[in-house]
Amino acid sequence: DIGQKGVDIWSDMVSGDMALSASAYGWYNATSNLVNTVDFTREENKIIWEYYYRIVSLANNVIQTSGGNNAQPTTDGGRKVLGQAKASRAYAYWYLAQLFQKKYDPSQPILPYYDGETINTAKVPASQIYDLIISDLTDAISLLDGYVRPDKSKIDKTVAQGLLAYVYAGMGNWADAKTMADAVIAAGYPVTTNGQLCFPGAGSGFNNVNTPSWIWGFDLTEDLGHQLIDWWGQMDVYTYSYQAAGDRKSMDDALYAQIASNDVRKGQFNAVTGTVGESLQPNNKFFDPARQIFNQYIITTDLIFMRSDEFHLLSAECAARLGNDADAKATMINLLNSRIPDAAAVVNPLSGSALQDFIYLQTRIELWGEGKTYYAMKRNEATVTRGTNHVFRAGESFAYDSDEMSFQIPQSEINNNPSITDQN
Repeated sequence: DIGQKGVDIWSDMVSGDMALSASAYGWYNATSNLVNTVDFTREENKIIWEYYYRIVSLANNVIQTSGGNNAQPTTDGGRKVLGQAKASRAYAYWYLAQLFQKKYDPSQPILPYYDGETINTAKVPASQIYDLIISDLTDAISLLDGYVRPDKSKIDKTVAQGLLAYVYAGMGNWADAKTMADAVIAAGYPVTTNGQLCFPGAGSGFNNVNTPSWIWGFDLTEDLGHQLIDWWGQMDVYTYSYQAAGDRKSMDDALYAQIASNDVRKGQFNAVTGTVGESLQPNNKFFDPARQIFNQYIITTDLIFMRSDEFHLLSAECAARLGNDADAKATMINLLNSRIPDAAAVVNPLSGSALQDFIYLQTRIELWGEGKTYYAMKRNEATVTRGTNHVFRAGESFAYDSDEMSFQIPQSEINNNPSITDQN
């Protein structure tokens, strides 16, 4: 249980973009084999469920202490506390709704509802959950207006806008999603540069919270004592843990084959036969700066939750969905200019569904390993076909709304909550 970044690995692996390309210890066998998503007794379901509902509970406590759901704090400190709590509750419910519902259906009962004042242990319709999420994030954006955070681990107005952009997009509300995505872009965080995208370059754009494109992240320091069981240990061969020891998380080779040969992001993945990472591990995207196998023991490389590039992609996706191909293409060219030398020549001939497919592909390439592409799969109602480098289920195809592509309400909840009698 390593929090949000642990969920990011599970969701990326379920989507198929992250391949378990070798398994020495078996920690991700059930996820890669899509057992977790069809077996409600698996502990992974319990971990995800309890992680997010714990955040809901903590947020509810803070909101009630702040005066309740309808409170109107009069001090800057009170506005900050209530705004961050509401954004946190919305964040948790958003992930729960995405992970435990096969596809967005506002009328389908999906989750128990707790807002600190109303308790409904039975599953309520998705519309009730989404209404709370939107209300919370709208309030948070207002409450956090003018708040200047001390560091990027804190939720501010831009983070809340980014979350709301994803929520609207997940509902198919492309117009409001684009408005929010554009608001994030307008906050002024630059895109990740060519040199930051891939080693060797100006340095990694994925291991330091001070990277200018990072909107939300966490500064891991030595005194926190993170070791072995950590996202970095699962993803980085230069950290002393499982990625280097034989539990390989790699890019799906069919996805890798779709990256243009002159795209700088192709170099993020090690394809050199006979070396650690020959199975397309992300050695040149996620790495401890010392770049010595098994070197980082106490982890000080940082955790990324949100970066500006996501919202250029999301804005383009929304524009294309709305039929505004010119806007979508301009946004994509602006982003891809530092990734593909001939970006305009590649993008300009596209239109309609071909443009939408291209944006989805670029989203999968750009955000690989960052816990974002599972949700893009659902937004795009995609069918994913695995490549050849998966230990399990290689070559198989799965529709976004199949049983295998969403998680199950855990056995512990069904055992302890008499209002819920099924795992779907």
